[in-house]
Amino acid sequence: MFRLTLLVVGKMKNRHLKALCDDFSGRLQRQAKLEIIELKDAGIDAESERILATIQARPEALVWAMAEEGRTMSSVSLAKEISQLQGRELLMVIGGPYGLSDAVKHQASRLIALSPMTFTHEMARYLLLEQLYRGVSIIAGSKYHHE
Repeated sequence: MFRLTLLVVGKMKNRHLKALCDDFSGRLQRQAKLEIIELKDAGIDAESERILATIQARPEALVWAMAEEGRTMSSVSLAKEISQLQGRELLMVIGGPYGLSDAVKHQASRLIALSPMTFTHEMARYLLLEQLYRGVSIIAGSKYHHE
């Protein structure tokens, strides 16, 4: 089992997306220790300070940041990556409306893009939670993922 922390800027305002996120969060918690830390929207500089403080408070965590210039990966590739994290904490950062500062991106060991397209932070959270659940399902040999 691995520890997964989502560090996200902004609350879920769309109740439909929130319900989907809650569903996938519940599913994920069966196979990973999941924590979601929500930071208040405050402008990129203030958000950056809060994100960096959280990262610094978790020096052992592997940090991945969601960024449009990041690398895309398949669901199977993501599953392979997280299967190697047993006993470690993966801290995944999703920025607010203005994205992430360069300082935050430089603290990440990997920049990941969900798509070449841009999504709201709410949609990014939903898509990321679904893909993380898909990844742990692939690892567990569940029928959730069909190839």
